[in-house]
Amino acid sequence: MFERLSGLEDEYSAVEAQLSEPDIISDSHKLRDVSRRYRELTPVIETYRAIQARRGDLQAANEMLVGAGSDDREMLKGEVDEAETELVKLEEELRLLLLPKDPNDGKAVIVEIRGAEGGEEANLFARDLFEMYEGFASRHSWKLDVLSADVSDMGGYNSITFSLNGDDAWSRMKFEGGPHRVQRVPATESQGRIHTSAATVLVLAEAEEVDVEIDPKDLQIDIYRASGPGGQGVNTTDSAVRITHRPTGLMVAMQDERSQLQNRAKAMLVLRSRLLKLREDEAAAAASVERRAQVGGGSRGEKIRTYNYKENRLTDHRIGFTIYRLQDVLLGDLDDVVDALTTDERARQLAGDS
Repeated sequence: MFERLSGLEDEYSAVEAQLSEPDIISDSHKLRDVSRRYRELTPVIETYRAIQARRGDLQAANEMLVGAGSDDREMLKGEVDEAETELVKLEEELRLLLLPKDPNDGKAVIVEIRGAEGGEEANLFARDLFEMYEGFASRHSWKLDVLSADVSDMGGYNSITFSLNGDDAWSRMKFEGGPHRVQRVPATESQGRIHTSAATVLVLAEAEEVDVEIDPKDLQIDIYRASGPGGQGVNTTDSAVRITHRPTGLMVAMQDERSQLQNRAKAMLVLRSRLLKLREDEAAAAASVERRAQVGGGSRGEKIRTYNYKENRLTDHRIGFTIYRLQDVLLGDLDDVVDALTTDERARQLAGDS
């Protein structure tokens, strides 16, 4: 492990030097890639150097113990014990830092939420989930941009698609994909009975043009007039765009912007991200299995998480994690849940069961 770290330290020094090179600074793509690698390596190298320093302290204390008088031995033994304890902690931290990195770490995220089973109540729950992620993004200082929104009759969302930009957006959001179930008395219920509804969440790593190459000949692009609520001019011009990727059948439609070019750019962004996920799934020999695991059919029986309002409870069924602070979570305080999922993922990686 430490031979590998010596090589990473050399790479870290080289990357650090690159950050001040004019040709890197002047190229936004190169600067982004170099900066991302620098951020990845920094905690690893800092921990490695802390281990080296602590080992030096331990060696010095042990050497001093050899010729120490009785008055100093107790103090030196304390220093030895402290250094050994800290070394165990630092080496465990280093093992975690050296686990295989998710190739999508550092990328922006695209999230699609859809009301599923439960009629209008499911659409209202989809809005609640969006507002939960909106609060979560605010807590982490991520930039949130709504790409498209289809508002339902009672103010929920039939569907909403949005992007999240932040260094840790993917690592914190990647666990959210799947069917989410809510148990509560809905606004549409007059008898006070608890209903169960569901909404689906799809989480995609935002793909850039260099990540996914698309042949323009493979695209069918349809232009049409936007429908539904919109700003002045939205519904009076042919600004809506629907792009179909013929080889895969994937289709993305955007109509929220007044400009056809803006809608097209958003549609291409989502399409590239969907194609990237499809490619990753195929590479893992699970082409549609993973996506079905995320989106499923939206039925009540398939769920990754349950939100029970009466008990103020959230349960993540994948790891058996339950927290009785549902109202806080719905305001965006989702970190305890994500931390539990992250810890589980790391434990499985360390056990070789990824």
